[in-house]
Amino acid sequence: MVVTIILFLVIFGVVVISHELGHFLIGRASGIHVLEFAIGMGPTLFHIDTPKTRYSIKLLPLGGACMFDGEDGNYEESNKGKNGLEEEHPGSFLEAGVWARIATVFAGPLFNFILAFILAMILVGFSGTDLPVVYRVSEGMPAAEAGIESGDKIISINGESIHVYRQVTLISQLNRGDTLDVVYEHDGKRMETTITPVYDSTADRYYMGFQGTGEEMTCNSPVKLVQYTFYEVEYWVRATFKSLSMLVTGQVSLREVSGPVGIASFVGETYEEVKPYGLPTIILTMLNIAVLLSVNLGIMNLLPLPALDGGRLVFLLVEVIRGKPVSPEKEGFVHMAGFMAFMVLMVLVMYNDIMKLIP
Repeated sequence: MVVTIILFLVIFGVVVISHELGHFLIGRASGIHVLEFAIGMGPTLFHIDTPKTRYSIKLLPLGGACMFDGEDGNYEESNKGKNGLEEEHPGSFLEAGVWARIATVFAGPLFNFILAFILAMILVGFSGTDLPVVYRVSEGMPAAEAGIESGDKIISINGESIHVYRQVTLISQLNRGDTLDVVYEHDGKRMETTITPVYDSTADRYYMGFQGTGEEMTCNSPVKLVQYTFYEVEYWVRATFKSLSMLVTGQVSLREVSGPVGIASFVGETYEEVKPYGLPTIILTMLNIAVLLSVNLGIMNLLPLPALDGGRLVFLLVEVIRGKPVSPEKEGFVHMAGFMAFMVLMVLVMYNDIMKLIP
């Protein structure tokens, strides 16, 4: 339990800090005053005050915040007018140019993708990547009937380029019996075929009828390393968007969505599975989880929803189009309503996570 908590807090901390650091660095570079840089939410457990910014750690590991002077009405008392009314002033978020504000808001998700790329590069550099090469074809299954053989390399499925075998696995797991147009390489020649997966009632899913080699390619050149690092991050981006699509279309229930408790549980279970293989395997596995979470956080924050970075970007883009900003009071109300809804959702997700842990 202790190891699980430590691993979760380290992974969570790295991912959240990278996000808030993006806001912080670009905001500071744009001349915007940062009131507080916080990790976590809720009551403050620990803080350090500097002449410019308060750095704090909060009780609940639900995210973080980089609070700017003037953003959503957050003004320092010393910067209020004589009647206590909020006034724009040098250093406030609202006083900065619109493109500086767009860059500052976008920097959070961007830094998550940068972190994911750096961690993925370490992963690929040390453990290589899984190639989309067929190892075994099951007799009588759709893949065999379509002409696919052992040693063939999968190039694309339904127009989606395949670079790692996990993409094939993901497409197969999400398939609901739909026909798949497969482009593959056989003896150096590009071939095309159509596969209609068959349903397995025991596993409650559809299968194409072939397995990957499990072969991992070691990147022996900087160009290959960068190339397959990009493919690694691209895989998690696609997987995240497909998961969101399934959630929106009702293919996945909200009960299957995990919050901090569920993630911590997943980290603990994964740790127990890989622990027998030694410290290097544990480190690489945790890095893989960090890549997944960092990509998820980056994408989720770009969704055009109130209180998220994507919602703030919508208001800023409206300002660019209109040539003038939306009333700060109205925007602040929208984000506050979104934040309250988000907190209700987090409570529901946390409840589901806790119920899953109860035998």
